[in-house]
Amino acid sequence: MTHFMCRQCGVQYAASDAPPKSCVICEDERQYVRWAGQDWTTLEELGRDHKVIIKDEDGVLSIGVEPHFAIGQRALLAETPAGNVLWDCVSLVNDETVAALKARGELKAIGISHPHYYSVIVEWSRAFGGIPIYIHADDRKWVTRPDPAIVFWEGETKSILPDLTLIRCGGHFEGGTVCHWKRGGKPNVLLAGDILQVVMDRKHVSFMYSYPNTWPLNARAIKRIARALESHDYGQVYSAFWNMRILEDGKGAVARSVERYLKAIAD
Repeated sequence: MTHFMCRQCGVQYAASDAPPKSCVICEDERQYVRWAGQDWTTLEELGRDHKVIIKDEDGVLSIGVEPHFAIGQRALLAETPAGNVLWDCVSLVNDETVAALKARGELKAIGISHPHYYSVIVEWSRAFGGIPIYIHADDRKWVTRPDPAIVFWEGETKSILPDLTLIRCGGHFEGGTVCHWKRGGKPNVLLAGDILQVVMDRKHVSFMYSYPNTWPLNARAIKRIARALESHDYGQVYSAFWNMRILEDGKGAVARSVERYLKAIAD
């Protein structure tokens, strides 16, 4: 029995004798099946010619896979006095990476923004002793490898450590989640996945139902995201890809982005 992994989105499936007939995440209208057709790999195969890269991005530790694989997102390490949390996930984990992260302190949990970044969450959890994986219950149906470590939380917010709060924004997916990271003596950070995607000018964010298929969100969804974040203070925004971050006036940047987005899609 093998845990097959989709080459297009990098998400791992429950063990089976043969690869699944299709990837439910890539068949969804927000994603796409690779032009050459559905293809599968495994964690072991990926590890033969890919490696995990760990970088400091202006004080936030980032973890990615190179060469580029699947969607290409990177994970972020939220380091707090009460322990650390891995925000979002990547499709490769190995002993070297585990040792490097353990050297930064105890990893207490994994938080996930939405299904496109489920990757090999169960492998990551087990590599750190079965730590909990927090996924909003509204995205339960997209989990392709069920495991007891997965915690399906409900409601609009959930504190997972004293300085880390999950916020349900919706938008990209019904359970679309961001993480508010309160940092003493430093600007608070919004870990956004691509529920809010920092754009190339690194002064604004965008909001999409589908990024690869350039399908915008509607006004109702954008206003809901804005309301979900309104009471939270943050100075920085880190989204899903290398170097895509806003380091000053993050909350103002989000507010201005909401305003111009709503103006752009207005009748």
